[in-house]
Amino acid sequence: MERAVEAYDLANVKLARIERDLKRNRFELGVARSNLTHAQGMLSRRLVAIYVSDQTSSTLEVLLGASSLDDLLSRIDTVNRVSDQDARVIDEVTAFKAQIKRQKAALDQAHAAQKKIVAQRAAEKSRIESQLAERRALLSTIRGQIAHLKAEEEARQARLAAQLQARVLTQHTTSDAGGTANSLGVAASTPEGTTVAPPGRYGGVVGVAMQYLGVPYVYGGASPSGFDCSGLVMYAYAQLGVSLPHSSYAQYSLGVAVSRDQLQPGDLVFFNGLGHEGIYIGGGQFIHAPHTGDVVKISSLSESWYASTYVGARRIL
Repeated sequence: MERAVEAYDLANVKLARIERDLKRNRFELGVARSNLTHAQGMLSRRLVAIYVSDQTSSTLEVLLGASSLDDLLSRIDTVNRVSDQDARVIDEVTAFKAQIKRQKAALDQAHAAQKKIVAQRAAEKSRIESQLAERRALLSTIRGQIAHLKAEEEARQARLAAQLQARVLTQHTTSDAGGTANSLGVAASTPEGTTVAPPGRYGGVVGVAMQYLGVPYVYGGASPSGFDCSGLVMYAYAQLGVSLPHSSYAQYSLGVAVSRDQLQPGDLVFFNGLGHEGIYIGGGQFIHAPHTGDVVKISSLSESWYASTYVGARRIL
């Protein structure tokens, strides 16, 4: 279900980009039409000036009105240059207009195709939601076991949150006492020659995300009333002034890659073919909005499903 939701989010991100391009090209088309009208008006006025010079009504009369050979050559040159210039203006504006129309047609086609994809993604989401409703009906028969497991999980999450809070305080104390090595934010090299990613700048995002432990998972959610996985990451980073797209697929293209043994708090960790993500908090754990029916919580990278579907990590710089 989450992979369908993230694919739906990505389709909407692309659709919004196409709609912005459409708006810009409609504006450019309007400018081209205005320029064409202006150029045509200028052309008309200049032709009138040429053909109605000294109360005459033809180019021939304009030329025959020359007072000398030099005057005649000057008039011929003027007529030719004005004609060539105006023809070039019309050709350029007309070509620009045709180009904008082609771009608009292509973007209209892309817009229609993207809307179709969004509709397909929404249909897939609805189909899976229907299946989930059937699963919920099945699960209603084991409410007692679920309540017991939920209580255990809540207690575990409380312990993890307390441990995380203590670790964050320890890290702040260490930082205040003198910081860490390689604090300039440039890549370093190990004795073996392998490159180490620049240190993270946004470890504070962990403290932001912690405030929303227990917030329910919501399809497409990106606010304290409910989050999906990429919505939680986007919202938490936004509180630090960093703008990220609402899509795990799009977020995976940002920052720099980080190996698992170099993970630092604030790094983004991805799973399940980029269909899920979370924020690494240290100690082999990460905070995330898992799936429908669950809440923002802390999990371990070593848990079987996350370990088996781990894709990689990115560090936002």
